[in-house]
Formats: sequence, structure tokens, C-alpha cells
Amino acid sequence: MEKSKIGRRFEGKVAIVTASTQGIGFAIAQRIGLEGGSVVISSRRQRNVDEALKKLKAQGIEVLGLVCHVSNAQQRKNLIDQTVQKYGKIDVIVSNAAANPSIDAILKTQEAALDKLWEINVKTSILLLKDASPHLREGSSIVFISSISAFQPPAGLAMYGVTKTALLGLTKALANEMAPHTRVNCVAPGFVPTHFAEYITSNEAMRKSLEEQTLLKRLGTTEDMAAATAFLASDDASYITGETIVVAGGMPSRL
Repeated sequence: MEKSKIGRRFEGKVAIVTASTQGIGFAIAQRIGLEGGSVVISSRRQRNVDEALKKLKAQGIEVLGLVCHVSNAQQRKNLIDQTVQKYGKIDVIVSNAAANPSIDAILKTQEAALDKLWEINVKTSILLLKDASPHLREGSSIVFISSISAFQPPAGLAMYGVTKTALLGLTKALANEMAPHTRVNCVAPGFVPTHFAEYITSNEAMRKSLEEQTLLKRLGTTEDMAAATAFLASDDASYITGETIVVAGGMPSRL
């Protein structure tokens, strides 16, 4: 989206976006930053953090970049501590980190892979909020990034899809638990050509098949996902909590 068409809904607000140096996470951080927010980005690798910082700062965005592997308790704590130390508060958290270490059928997935899927995709989202919750302001907002695969986990993404289904329930439960001061919502992206989804979207036949499954006959973009996330995180969605917005071009989405 052209910068001139973007509003300033996050003026004076501070947002943490995990796994935000590439792909959907980067687009979300960029969108919030272009709308006036101070954004805290993170990645497992310092090089990725440095590259993303350079891009965002070149656009005039106020940004702090930190190394944070979400499964590392000390790095999670540091992410929160450094944010509060620099900005004094937290208004928005977008939990975007995810892993898919296996494309096996569920009953053939190794235990170590099962553990990693649950840890990265579900457990660390909870642990990050446990660390952050004392610093969340009244009127704060949480957004989980789930997936269209949460509704009908496909072969090759089955266990990944199940963990994303768990985020839909987590959204409902935490919206109740964190009300009325914090809203909790979720975005379920369709298929987007990113590095994370490269093994699917780089296959021409598979890509065309996915496009045909959408009503809009195209894959999503990172900007599509950022726009929906920014809406839920902003005060424009001040009366929305416990909900999941599917951003998948009309792909079927029903549990």
C-alpha cells in the first residue's frame, strides 16, 4: 500500500512483533511503524535483525531490534525488558513466530518434532504474554497469527495446522481472561509466498491449485496480512475481542 494512503492509528503506541525481520512479521511491523507506532522487531539471527532495522529506519520508522528465539526464556524476558526500558510501556503484541519442522502425517511425526511444534507455535505465545502482561496498558491489544490450515489441516501441514487451531481457542480463552483492559484477537492468513511457505508456493502446479481454491484467484500478500493485523491491533477494532479474521481470498474456513 502507498504510504500516502496509510493513516496514523498507532501514533504514540508501542508494538512488539515476534519473528518480524522477514515475511508477514516484517510487513506487520512495517505497517504499524508507518502508522506512527514505535515497533520492536525480533529474530533468532542478529544478521536478520540488522537488515530489517536498516530497511525500517530508512522509511523513518522508530524501531528497536533484538535477537529473540521465542523458546529461549531469557531472550523473551530481554525482549520485554528492553522494550519497557526504552519506551516505558507496551500497547500491542503481535505473536507471529511459528515453526513447521515436519511434513509427516501426524501419527508418523517424531516426538521431538511434536514438542517443537507445540512449543514454538502455542506454548511460547503464552509464556511471552506472561512476561508482558504486567506492562500492558489499558486499551492494549494482542493479535495471534494463526493460519487457514487451522480450519482444515492439509496433508503435509497437518500437525502444524492443529497447533494453529489451538491458537483459535487460545484467542477465545485469553480474550475472556484479559478483559476488559486488553483485547485479544487472531488473524488466519491464507497462503502467502514467503520464505516460510516457499516449499509450497514455489511449486508452480501447487501454486496454481491454491490460487484456484480462492474466490479471488490469487495468493495473499504480506501487505494483506499486515492490513488486517493492524486493524485488529488498532482502536478501529476497539469493540472486537476474541475473534479470528480469515484473510485467505475466500478459501473455506469453518471448524
